[in-house]
Amino acid sequence: MSEKPEGPSRRAFIKTATLSLVGAGLPLNLVEARSFAVNHLQVWSCGGLAEAMMPANQVYEQKTGVKINYTGAFAAALGKSLLGSAQTEVFAGRVLDLAKKLRQTGTMVYFKPLCFTSYVLVTPKGNPAGIQKVEDLAKPGVKVILAPEASAPGGAAVDVLLKKAGVLAQAKQNAVTLGTCVQRTMEELIAGKGDVSVVELRLTRMPQFSGQVEVIAIPESLFPAAPLTFTVGVMKSAKDRALADDYLNFLTSSEGQAFFGKQGFIPAYSGKGRELIEKLGVKDA
Repeated sequence: MSEKPEGPSRRAFIKTATLSLVGAGLPLNLVEARSFAVNHLQVWSCGGLAEAMMPANQVYEQKTGVKINYTGAFAAALGKSLLGSAQTEVFAGRVLDLAKKLRQTGTMVYFKPLCFTSYVLVTPKGNPAGIQKVEDLAKPGVKVILAPEASAPGGAAVDVLLKKAGVLAQAKQNAVTLGTCVQRTMEELIAGKGDVSVVELRLTRMPQFSGQVEVIAIPESLFPAAPLTFTVGVMKSAKDRALADDYLNFLTSSEGQAFFGKQGFIPAYSGKGRELIEKLGVKDA
């Protein structure tokens, strides 16, 4: 990378992984013979997808021998960079409008639905406060942990959800923490500093949090629509269109989609995912 990179600043990046077949010393019999013009592919995604993208990338490398140069970063930083002068070959991004803008500007050649997120209530193990529904966040004495200042769309999305449920003001009055980081929210909840929070289901599947909280469903009607959708698209700057197409086909295959389901996302090509594709209009511009 040059001294003055065109992409997001180093501080903006939260996860970077280069998963190389050769570097990992994997046996050659794992590789399927495929012919591409290049043997590497640059992939960017929103950081929230990293836990699913990295193992998916590793399997793709094992199948093809192609090295995936992967970076996950804040959605807003990536989007701003790509709408400017930054370049990558494949982009998996959050918020449908961003994919449409990239298509309209000609920066992205096409996109496909990738997965959807969902929201849940989380409580410490055993649910000591007896939380059952979103409306319980408004009850006197309930200690609520929220992160309204978390980077978009984290904090704003939960505010919209609570507003739709009619408990935003009361929940914030009950808040013992109004933080800036959704992962810190989980840490404080697990430490017993509060009774309940609202988070994306994907957070409960992260290794550091898995099995450490109680998870309670929230009605889908309360979910804010904009942050639900993740798409994946081939960029105009892709060096080998056949390789980029093949990679997208892998991510949207049943094998690739399984990585997103495991990490708490709704795979786009599951039964529920197809319902959301139609409901939210997730179609190429």
